[in-house]
Amino acid sequence: MNPDPIALLEAARRTRPGARAAETALAAAVSFEPEDAASLARLHDALLFLRAYPHSPRVLTLADEALSRTADHVARLEAASADLAPLDDTSVSGLAGVPIAMPFSWAAASWLARRDPERLRVDWDAEDLPDRLAAFLPRFIPALEEQARVDANVPFRDFVDAARGAVPDARWLVARVASLPYPGSVKAELWEATGLQLSWQPLPTDSRGLSRFPSPEPFCSDAPLLSRRDVSVVAELAAPPPRAVRFSRREGEAVLDAARAAMAVRYRELPAFSAGDPSSVFRFDVGRGVSIFVTGLSREERLPLRAAFGTLFARNGVLVGYGDLHAAFSRADVSLNVFYAFRDGESAWLYARLLAVVRAVTGAAQFAVDPYQVGLGNEEAIASGAFWFYRKLGFRSSDPALERLVAREESRLAASPGGRTPPVLLRRLTTAPLLLDVPGETCRIPDTFRLPHLGLAAARRMAASGLSPEGFRTRAARRVARALGLARLDVPTREALLRLAPLLALVDDLASWPEAEKRALASLIHAKAGRDELPCSRLFRSLGRFERAAVLAAAGSA
Repeated sequence: MNPDPIALLEAARRTRPGARAAETALAAAVSFEPEDAASLARLHDALLFLRAYPHSPRVLTLADEALSRTADHVARLEAASADLAPLDDTSVSGLAGVPIAMPFSWAAASWLARRDPERLRVDWDAEDLPDRLAAFLPRFIPALEEQARVDANVPFRDFVDAARGAVPDARWLVARVASLPYPGSVKAELWEATGLQLSWQPLPTDSRGLSRFPSPEPFCSDAPLLSRRDVSVVAELAAPPPRAVRFSRREGEAVLDAARAAMAVRYRELPAFSAGDPSSVFRFDVGRGVSIFVTGLSREERLPLRAAFGTLFARNGVLVGYGDLHAAFSRADVSLNVFYAFRDGESAWLYARLLAVVRAVTGAAQFAVDPYQVGLGNEEAIASGAFWFYRKLGFRSSDPALERLVAREESRLAASPGGRTPPVLLRRLTTAPLLLDVPGETCRIPDTFRLPHLGLAAARRMAASGLSPEGFRTRAARRVARALGLARLDVPTREALLRLAPLLALVDDLASWPEAEKRALASLIHAKAGRDELPCSRLFRSLGRFERAAVLAAAGSA
């Protein structure tokens, strides 16, 4: 019996040294034709892993050659009336030749309508579409409300086809919403309230297998991959910081385009990509063929307080994961999502290098992992035991009671090798953030500090004021401006002040602060309106008095 070519490829991923066996398996895979969609998905993931983690330059070349045949495999299976539904699963989606259908956000839909108008269509067969369009379309099509308001089975597609002329339907609808005399946030709300589903046929170069990011020289190694036991977060943080390279606006736009497409073909989206600023894109080459890209948000999409960035991880040009980071005060919240095809790669080393990049970007004294990342409301993380991934890298629970519970569970597991933590206990352990202190640094905020408590304090102030949200923001901005001596602000800085003022106004004695501390806080407002948020993320280290005041305000709302 001939060996299964896919099984040989999957074995080659793990066998190191094993370059010759991997090359032999890949040479056979180039001419192999999978018999169904599930086999194609397995083949594709094995090839993509070997392309990102090649034993040798020949392995890299052969993997590329085999991946280039993916669209042909899809077309052949489709012609044979094979069931292609397995290729739509989020764990394997994004193969060349397979369309993507989803309710894209306003930012993503606008981008696709500009970039790929001929490949973007409204999915008129989506469920419940007519009910939503009845309230949406009449503002764009004369006399449609005559039917939409009272009749059943209104042929909305016919009306759109009649009104759009030769313009593709999705592009026409996006253009109509874009022309409305409303702020961008209102347009986004209007679009996304419809749940309008679009179908996009990506270019082959947008697919998971053929998309490539800028990368250093290829890194090929026949040595065993780095395991968690080979990784020391302390050592990575003690090493010289990775060097940032700022991309030109044109280069940044290309990275963001690739990131948006990479997320879309995987049925995902991240604001730092869909609303990213092409002039705020940075690259860190961190070794072993890995580049970590950091992308900032466009000025109008920035958060009121935290400096926010997206992160992308490419190995030998292949995207292996993504994440985001949000920095405020002495703490940086860090997430990492490794794509399914690469989860038996060097995830622990990659995360340790990410922390070194985050440290270089933000100067944070402490890293935090949101409970969702380890299991709160995330059964996939529970099933994978994500909590222990972070625990074994040195993270602790921010809840002292949970930390004691973790210590007891560690003792139990040490006494019972091979044991597993029950899901019910994991769900309990993951109800609080995990924290890791940077060696040699002191985080000035307590473990129990939660940023949402600060927002709740501002919401209660608004309720007590009796003002509308707009009136409350305006009054808070005026008070903060007077206290800090801010006058004649340009539009971006004024907008930054309006967003941040409800939190700054929680400091009741702001007007009596020393002038130096007022100037430091005013610099935060100016930084939020600046070219990018890199200066903002590091400014928090000089705002000790505001940090202490924020901790007190949050404690009152806990």
